[in-house]
Amino acid sequence: MFEVHERLGTHCHGPIAARVTLTHDQRDRGRLKLTSDTGEEVRVFLERGKPLLVGEYLKSTCGRQILVEGAKEPVLEARSDDWHTFARACYHLGNRHVRIEVGDRCLRIKPDHVLEEMLQLLGLETRQCEAVFMPESGAYAHGHHHHDH
Repeated sequence: MFEVHERLGTHCHGPIAARVTLTHDQRDRGRLKLTSDTGEEVRVFLERGKPLLVGEYLKSTCGRQILVEGAKEPVLEARSDDWHTFARACYHLGNRHVRIEVGDRCLRIKPDHVLEEMLQLLGLETRQCEAVFMPESGAYAHGHHHHDH
């Protein structure tokens, strides 16, 4: 069993003892009981309010390192080739405090038929798919990351 109380960041170069694959909701929690890719139990006890990042390393009390990976989960993807249309969609989602992953004229949210209809009415193409969901951390969160779709 691994017991984790320490985060090492995303630039660790030691050997990886195990990997855990987490959904967005799981990465958002400070207390978790998981099973690693090696079948071992992993108990995580971290500071709340600071989500785990995909690619982050954790250190167990026995000194071994565990890599956090993102699980594919259902998401709604919306695209527009028109920047104005895309910006309006982001504004309307932000105005509703929706967790949103923003890419190059592409956004992802958790599936919601009401929001999907709104995005379609604004002129975006939508589709349901499975992907690792990595929403923006928010204007007041500590640190940030960038990625491409």
